[in-house]
Parts: sequence; structure tokens; C-alpha cells
Amino acid sequence: MNKKEVLRIGLAQIDGVVGDISRNAAKIIEYYDEANENAVDIVTFPELSITGYPPEDLLLKEEFIEDNLSALREIVLHTEERDAVAVIGYVNKDNAGNAFNSAAVVYRGRVCGNYHKILLPNYGVFDERRYFVPGTEATVFHLDGICVGVNICEDIWHPEGPSLTQARMGAELIITLNSSPYHIEKWKDRLGVLRERCREIHRFIAYVNLVGGQDELVFDGDSLVISPEGEMLARGARFEEDLLIADISRTDLGSVGKLDLTISCPIDYSKSEFTVMTAENVRRKKKKPQTRASRGEALPRIAEIYAALVLGTRDYVRKNGFKAVLLGLSGGIDSALTAAIAADALGKENVKAVMMPSQFTSKESLEDAAMIAGNLGTDLYNIPITSTYSSYLDSLSDVFRDLRQDVTEENIQARIRGNLLMALSNKFGWLLLTTGNKSEMSVGYCTLYGDMSGGFAVIKDVVKTDVYALCRYKNEVSGREIFPRRVLEKAPSAELRPGQKDTDTLPSYEILDPILQAYVERDESPEEIIQRGFGRETVEWVIRNVDRNEYKRRQAPPGVKITQRAFGKDRRMPITNGYKH
Repeated sequence: MNKKEVLRIGLAQIDGVVGDISRNAAKIIEYYDEANENAVDIVTFPELSITGYPPEDLLLKEEFIEDNLSALREIVLHTEERDAVAVIGYVNKDNAGNAFNSAAVVYRGRVCGNYHKILLPNYGVFDERRYFVPGTEATVFHLDGICVGVNICEDIWHPEGPSLTQARMGAELIITLNSSPYHIEKWKDRLGVLRERCREIHRFIAYVNLVGGQDELVFDGDSLVISPEGEMLARGARFEEDLLIADISRTDLGSVGKLDLTISCPIDYSKSEFTVMTAENVRRKKKKPQTRASRGEALPRIAEIYAALVLGTRDYVRKNGFKAVLLGLSGGIDSALTAAIAADALGKENVKAVMMPSQFTSKESLEDAAMIAGNLGTDLYNIPITSTYSSYLDSLSDVFRDLRQDVTEENIQARIRGNLLMALSNKFGWLLLTTGNKSEMSVGYCTLYGDMSGGFAVIKDVVKTDVYALCRYKNEVSGREIFPRRVLEKAPSAELRPGQKDTDTLPSYEILDPILQAYVERDESPEEIIQRGFGRETVEWVIRNVDRNEYKRRQAPPGVKITQRAFGKDRRMPITNGYKH
């Protein structure tokens, strides 16, 4: 490295597959080579990039950890004749069998040193204390006169993390490896935390984040380089793989090292340091090529949600070995949005829509379903259920004699449709997408083994009012009406009985959604919600139905998490629950 030049760092935000260690290792090597060709001095990869994140109980398999260590050795061997230093997330273990969430610093065919994550999150979707032992040492390494600290994800979110200790050890740059899951506008939280850390320790921070979908989780990339003053110097792409390359002046790095850090250390960690290379083996003599412009930018809230849903759907389908998907297309807004997201994620040719009309299906719904499928360019199959429904009623006529029709007969229709869709899924190998939204799922306005049938629930964490906003957004960016005005304006209905409207059972979504967000996502009490201006009777009805329908949600397929409190890994309530508010 020419001391008159800059330190060139590369942040490789890659889309790994949990458990596919060989594929992940190959991707790391691919991005490492690209970084090396661009004269990057240090290229860093996301947290647990070899195993994929989160590996969950795969970490309890001894052979899994051994395979990840073997993959690291292959990557290390690949660096033997190359100049770039690599910082790689993997699982390390000690002689006692303890596992660590680790970062290996690799150069020219050897692991020069390791860092073990100190702060292990154990909240929300995180269960790291189940698997890992926390590290105890704040680690830095020396690279041709530059001191670099390494930490991992949660470590950077807290003032008591190792960053201040590393700065006191002389670190001029902090590299942080992350697998930070997406939720709506989380980028604001991340950027705020990184700016706060930079200003506290007056150091540069290079933050690399994972990208891609993993079951319910989406990782949005958005890797960052932040100056000691909190200025954003470079930003990676959002919701796509990227190699972000940024240059930091050696003069600027050197100047931060001369500052006297007068603030006190919350925790005095033990210290670990090592040298990656010395002057005699420096080979970077050629001039560095010009860096590419960073491509990342903040997205408006609804655009961000749409991108997350597309990425989460694409990766779930593809990583689980499916090519095509199908869904019931009713002519309503939820199935229309699900179809559009699927078409954007997988290509219109890989989306199969099925209209299953009954005697209660309106002429407008038939027309709207056909128009939406035509606008998206997807196949549309028409399978009427009227005769099948009549057969069910005939079969049950003796048992149901003298009983009036109620929700039972409505649910039979939903279950016939679910059965037909699953038959198509079995026959053709198409993954069935469910189309229910968070508002309906919250209060149980859905049918087990009916409209809840399927393998993936695309809009499971999207409230109904955002469903409308996402459809309007899709129309806007498409420059045409993918969703006809009538679909956006007509009253929502399951069309399971004559003249049915959602509001026959539910409060209006403009009232329901904010109550749900307060109760489910912010854990507000009934009294707190009532104080926001909502009627007591409505609030109590909503909360009662949220609580009583946990058993349904527990049987629902996984779906893309976009809020801070999604059903599933985030919000874990007992089914059998006698607690009353």
C-alpha cells in the first residue's frame, strides 16, 4: 500500500443462503476477487456470512460448525497469492466446544486474528445466547501503519460496546459486520446510531450489512461508511447485492488517531491486537483505479416496503427450490397486490392466478380479476366452485338439518378454494401464496385450511391501509393502472354470502389498523389506546379478537416481516392464555 494514497475499503453486502456453506463460500470468494481486482485494501463481509444468518439450531450440529470451519480454510487458501485483506463472518469454537459469533481477519493464506462478538442480542427475532458464548476482548489489528478495530452488529448499537475501547487502543477505523434485519424505516435508526458512535469516539466506521430474504426476515443491505463527524461518505445499494468501495484519506485516518478521548469507558474490555502485514511484504505499487459511485439512497416509506416484499418473496421461493407460484385471484385488493409482488419478484410467466367463483361472486369481481391478470401478464385459470359447494351442503344436510346457515357455510367455500389451490400446487409443483393481510390475521378474519392454506404469506405483516397505499404506489411507478380504480375504491368483501362487506364484521380499516399497531406493535394497554380517541367498545373488541386468535396465527405460513413487531418470531404469545386486560 502506498502511504501517499488512501485506504480503500470494500463492503461486500452479499445474499447468502442459510446452511448452504459451499455456495456462501463461493460467493465470498467471488466478491473477494472483485474487490482485489479493484485494489481494495480491506474487504469485509457480513456477520456469519459463511453459514448464512440466522443459522438457528443448525448451530447445535457439530458437523455444521466443522463444515463452516472447513469453508473458511478454503477461503483462506484462496487469498494466498492476492493482496486484499478479508474480514469474514463465521462460527468459531474453542477447545471446550464453546461457539463464538466471530470475524476472521485473513491475509495471504492465513488467519491473522479473530474477533468474537461481545454483545449477544436475545430479543425480538434474535436468540444468540442460545448458541454463542460472548467474547471478552476488544480487538484491533495493524495494517501498514493503520489501526483497525473489528466488531459485530449488536456491538456497535450500544455505547458500552467495544468501539470506545478500540479507539483508545488506537483504532482509526472501526469495521462492523452486520446481519441487521429490515423493518420499516430501520435505516433511520441505523444511521442515527452510527452517527452517534462516530461522534462519541471520533473515528471512521465502515458498516457492512447482509442483503436478502431468509424465511420471515429480509435484510436490506444499505452498507455505510461514516466519518468521525457523522457525515455519510458512501452508501451501498438497498435490497440488492453490492460491493461498496470507498476511499479514506490516510491523512484523515492519521489525524483521528491523535485525538485525546476524554470520555470515560463504560466497560474496560480486555484487549487483543495483532499485525496483518509488514512493510517488506507490501505489494500494492500500482495506482488504484477510480472507485465506482455508491448507489444507495433512502426510499420513501411505501417504496421501501414494496422493495422488501419483492425481495423477501423472491428469495423465499428461489432458495426453497421453487420456480413458479400460484394464488387465488378474487378480484379484491389483497390478492391483486400479492400477484403484482410475485410478478415483480419472479417474472410474470412464473405466476399462476386462479379465479374460483361461487354463486356469491359478483360480475365485477370476475371482470376485475381478469383485468388484473391481463395487466400483469399472468396466466389466469377459472375453476367455479358452485357445484362443489352444493355437494358439500348435500353431504352435510342430515347433520345440519333444522340449523340456520352461518359462518360455517362461508368457511366451507374458503376451504374448497384452499383444497383446489393445494391440488394445483401438488400437481404442478407451484408454491401456493396466501393473500391475507395483517389486519385480517390479527383479529382472525381468515379461515384455517381455507384462505390461510399455502406455503408463504406475502403480505402477512402489511395492514390493510398500507395494502391500498402499496397498490397506488405500484400504479404510479408503472405509469398505468395495474389495479383498476374500481378495485381501489370498492368496499372490501370476502363474497361468501349475498351483499357481504368486511365492515359487517370488522371496524373500518382506518380505525382497526391504528388500534392494531398500538396493541400488537407497541404493546400499548387498552386504556392507553382508548386515550388516543378510540371507542372503548371497539378497542375491547379488537383486543379480545387478537388474543383469542393466536391459535390460528400459529398455524399460518411464514411471511415477510416488515414491522418492528411481526407475528411469529417477534411476537410470541401463548395459545392457552388466561390473562385478561
